[in-house]
Amino acid sequence: MRLSELQVVLQTHTVVSTLAARDPTILHITDDHRNVTAGSLFVAVSGKRFDGHSFIAEALSRGAVAVIGEHALDALGTSPYLIVPNGRLALALAAAAINGMPSRHLRMIGVTGTDGKTTTTTLIRSLLTAAGYTAGMVTTLGATIGDHHLETAVHTTTPGAPELQAYLAQIVAAQGTHAVIETTSHALAQQRVVGCSFDVAVITNITHEHLDYHGTFAQYRDTKAELFRSLRNDPLVKLDVPKVAVLNRADPAYELLHELAADQQLSYGLSDEADVYATDIVYTPTGTHFVCHTPVGAFPLSLVLPGAHNVANALAASAVGVALQVPVTAIQQGLAAVQQITARMTRVAQGQPFEVYVDYAHTPNALTQILTFARQLTHGRVILVFGLSGGPRDSSKRPLMGRIAGQMADQLVITSVDWYDEHVDAITHQIAAGCAEVGRREGTDFWRVLDRRAGISTGIALAAPGDVVIIAGKGHERVITYGYVDQPWDEFAAVRDGIAQWLAQHDHTAER
Repeated sequence: MRLSELQVVLQTHTVVSTLAARDPTILHITDDHRNVTAGSLFVAVSGKRFDGHSFIAEALSRGAVAVIGEHALDALGTSPYLIVPNGRLALALAAAAINGMPSRHLRMIGVTGTDGKTTTTTLIRSLLTAAGYTAGMVTTLGATIGDHHLETAVHTTTPGAPELQAYLAQIVAAQGTHAVIETTSHALAQQRVVGCSFDVAVITNITHEHLDYHGTFAQYRDTKAELFRSLRNDPLVKLDVPKVAVLNRADPAYELLHELAADQQLSYGLSDEADVYATDIVYTPTGTHFVCHTPVGAFPLSLVLPGAHNVANALAASAVGVALQVPVTAIQQGLAAVQQITARMTRVAQGQPFEVYVDYAHTPNALTQILTFARQLTHGRVILVFGLSGGPRDSSKRPLMGRIAGQMADQLVITSVDWYDEHVDAITHQIAAGCAEVGRREGTDFWRVLDRRAGISTGIALAAPGDVVIIAGKGHERVITYGYVDQPWDEFAAVRDGIAQWLAQHDHTAER
């Protein structure tokens, strides 16, 4: 794409240097100067920590053929420089244009919410696949295109606009028909999904999270609602494709979202107030079974995924299936086919006489859900190992989650997750304060172990036959961050090491 063509898409007329003299072909777009290659368009975005305008000179030295920025600058030489009012918006629109506006060629499903996004996204893709569609998806765990799985950026659920649009273009190139996108509040606030023509918007729930970024819960909720507003504000409307909103009938945000216009609304929940709801729920050691009631009739569903929260996720996915006229048999087969989702209550078994699960839970609601499920699994004790991130992450939830852990777990180990620029001792102290508020005593009911590997081993060492140990807060992530420096991390390897230590110790004790 020529820069002059892109200028038309961006609808900007402010250009520093003459396009007639230099109208380069754009091969690549990025807002990270480190990713610039020959033929790149560099977009300077003003962020909270860094101002992209400071890296323009380096971007040009690396081969950028043009630059987009938000204000005039001196000494740019002869390089074309487009000035726009909003760099993030320009980045997203330009990324979509350079990739051929791929969402125009796909049925686009966006899934937002505090918890359950990855699971719901995966379930939706699975039922679409069972119906014979070629569906791609982008989640916290990576991008799935056809039979290929690609890793996405660490600590980021919804990729940046250039990466996301490139994934969508790959789905189109693979003859894809649908794309299911896990859509975070950060992505909505930072306009990463502008240029994505969503046809279905799904909400899982909205609970306490990311108040460090959004400021208030009301603002956080309103940002989530942007996905639903986009259904009506979509400039790339596809003819004869209805816009559908799938809403959680039990979530307090229902009333707000219900007021937003869509061609069709479907609600889901555990009560018959919803359009799609469950009855006759049976939890077993091998899965969950229930009857799903929908506007097209009632039918039995079976899930391998455990817990009441996954019933809700399955109902949301089923509502999407109904809205997209997926056959009931495909909904049933697709949901049953999802055996496991990495670090979403993933069982780790090495012959130990107690259960160990790894979960990504890092919000108050998610922690409550997994501890409720753990209590259903055992007549023994529930032992929790968890921590929360420092630095820019939401610190207001630390004492709250400490209270939840103190009330719901029998014993717990508070440990590190990602420190960033905050000392881990301060982070764990705030969590411990919440535990103390509900009467738990450090050294008797809970322990603080600052090193995560040692914390995991400590929690597992507390276990006795029949107990359940939950390792929460880090899950699938492949690095652990100390002072903004990423170090390799494998949660499952640390858990397996802890179990091996327990088995070695108890084998040794038995021999004596």
